[in-house]
Amino acid sequence: MAGAPSTAWSAVTGRAPAWSLAVVAMLSVQLGAALSVGLFPLVGPAGTAWLRLSAGALILLVLVRPSRKDVPRDAVAPLLALGLATAVMTVAFLAAIDRIPLGTTVAIEFLGPLTVATARAHNRRMLAWPCLALVGVLLLTRPWEGRVDVLGILFAAVAAAGWGTYILLTQHVGDRVSGVKGLAITIPVAALIATPVGLPQAIPGLTWGVVAAVFALAILLPVLPFALEMLALRRLTATAFGTLMALEPGFAVVIGAVVLRQLPSPLQVVGVVLVIVAGVGAERRGRRKMAGIPSVEGAS
Repeated sequence: MAGAPSTAWSAVTGRAPAWSLAVVAMLSVQLGAALSVGLFPLVGPAGTAWLRLSAGALILLVLVRPSRKDVPRDAVAPLLALGLATAVMTVAFLAAIDRIPLGTTVAIEFLGPLTVATARAHNRRMLAWPCLALVGVLLLTRPWEGRVDVLGILFAAVAAAGWGTYILLTQHVGDRVSGVKGLAITIPVAALIATPVGLPQAIPGLTWGVVAAVFALAILLPVLPFALEMLALRRLTATAFGTLMALEPGFAVVIGAVVLRQLPSPLQVVGVVLVIVAGVGAERRGRRKMAGIPSVEGAS
């Protein structure tokens, strides 16, 4: 019976178009982030991140049951590094949305993957895309109005570095470890790394109601989206995947408006559009060299 959920999962994700896995992952991430805000007054953003990672780790360990034989020797270091990147990205992201709007946070965070795409291109003309994205971020943050939350922007920038690293390492791990077994190792590692900052915030407000909410949120983020992203990155080139990820700031603005009532101004909408255009433009040239894995860019 232990293999039944895994078999059903493989059947569903194997038939689904690769692009749809990435889209569902993005929606799950942003919905999970928006709903997590309600826990901040009780356990803090770092506490929420740690609890969510810990719950996700338990869920994955029970469902996937990874073992040492599932991990090649050359994948151990990347798995640990991916756990570190995941912890940094998760804690910094939630700390950012505690201070600045969700859409603004995701737009800044997207500078991480955008930088990765630009670096891969080895073309000076590609620098135009990060510059365009920075203009979009300026329209979102509006520093000329004197209401900039510097700490919130700093947290989002740290999350950007984590996200860029996460994408590179997820590809690396996904090419070497079958299924989502790698994820069942990296999420527990991320939870352990986040413990020093998350545990002190979480303990004072911890109740059975919070625990139940955290386990529900852990399915939305990190379990479902991280698993879908790992599977999508195995079937898509970085170019196709990154182009899809460029839509994430737009999803964040929509979900922020619907769930958190964070309505953007017309100027901020323009800013989000510029970030999305920059992401699509950069990723269409930032191609991945597929080693031993057939390229299925744009495949369904």
